[in-house]
Amino acid sequence: MNENLAALVPELALLGAAVIGLLAGSWLPRRRQWIVAALAAVACATGLVATAVTMATDRAQTVFSAAFAVDTATNVGRLIVLTALLLIIGMSVETVRNHPRETEYWVLLLMTGAGTLALLGANDLLMLFAAYLLASVPAYALAGFAKDAPGTEAALKYYLMGALLGITMLAGTALLYAAGHATHYGRLATTLPSAPYGLVAVGLVGVLAGLLFKIGGVPAHFWVPDVTDGAPAPVAAYVTTLPKVGGLIAGYRLLHQALADSDVNWSLMIAILAAVTMTLGNLAAFFQTSVKRLLAHSTISQVGYLLMALAVTTRGDLAQRSLLLYLAAYAVTNLGAFAVVTTLPQARTLDDYRGLARCHPGLAAVLVVCLLGLVGTPPTGVFLGKLEIFSATIDGGYTWLAALAVANTVASLFYYLRWLGPLFLPTDTAAVGSAAGWGGWSAVTAHLAGVLSLTLGIAGQAVLTVAEGPLLS
Repeated sequence: MNENLAALVPELALLGAAVIGLLAGSWLPRRRQWIVAALAAVACATGLVATAVTMATDRAQTVFSAAFAVDTATNVGRLIVLTALLLIIGMSVETVRNHPRETEYWVLLLMTGAGTLALLGANDLLMLFAAYLLASVPAYALAGFAKDAPGTEAALKYYLMGALLGITMLAGTALLYAAGHATHYGRLATTLPSAPYGLVAVGLVGVLAGLLFKIGGVPAHFWVPDVTDGAPAPVAAYVTTLPKVGGLIAGYRLLHQALADSDVNWSLMIAILAAVTMTLGNLAAFFQTSVKRLLAHSTISQVGYLLMALAVTTRGDLAQRSLLLYLAAYAVTNLGAFAVVTTLPQARTLDDYRGLARCHPGLAAVLVVCLLGLVGTPPTGVFLGKLEIFSATIDGGYTWLAALAVANTVASLFYYLRWLGPLFLPTDTAAVGSAAGWGGWSAVTAHLAGVLSLTLGIAGQAVLTVAEGPLLS
């Protein structure tokens, strides 16, 4: 039994920084609260270095009686989550600077980030549920951080949906334990094939319900638009990005490790959920005028594409690497779009972005790259990710799903262009004239995210090579 805590440096770095930051913030004067933000950034950087070292050793391992696995999916997921957390820290600086609860913001962000990291390597149903709680509870508080009416409504809806589907997930865990007499994925893989079909099916649906809440997939997607619209822009960027990374990798590991030989036709069920999610998200985004609600419905549609990889988890060799590449590309691209929104707090509707290309050509360029990237336009990373996922889906026998995804991709171009069009029109610059440009942290974050999106598209083959390592057996 390996209890090597050195394998958990990224998770421990975030948790340790959260505890130290909370204690330090209690004594620091308000003008020095930025030190906690710096501590959070250092913790993320430490996690990135530790992950790089772990990947260099090329040795998969487990800790906590094999309840947590450190393998290719865990390490690539860590790189995505920690990089995304750094971007969110960057776009949050102006939002929470000199705020009375600035320290609490950074501590909550570190805690929910640590929960997301825990989801990545969860190799046991109980570990999965504990990670779900750690990732969710701090995020509920972040959603209502502004303490205004929209934020309070967002936090309430987020909490109620999370509590309901968390209980459903726990019930599903109990049913799978009753069916397989174990919670560890390795044991379940040997016992579930001979377990009662109905018990396994209902238990799996319960567990997947919790994961669908985390990723914002149908039918657990109702919270996404209201939380995205009501929460501060950096928090909206968080809830539409990082939980998807943790939830989808956790779902992939559960299906691949515990249910590969089960008689339950979970593959078809997830394929149908993917089809409904991508279509509903696109249709709901068509006539949105609020930029945050448009991005909210866009992120629902993106979940549909990502679920395609889970549908073919055990049907081909491309599923894992396509999922990891798409998650990496989507994370930086979506955060780039939200960073522009954060930089322009007065621009709330599509029309408010009129003339942005003239006032701030750099931000307009980032928005063009990110929105066309979300469509899947080359040479952005999402293009390569979609190409890989579509190929994996066809190889897995779901050609109809890949065809529907292509149709949805083409249709999504409509609402992204509705946003991009006003950028190049002349108008009063009141809404976009106050942008920080290159001088603000959120603007710098936006440019960095745009560059990363393009870099992933250009250097995608190297990313694919890193992401194709096997899961821990």
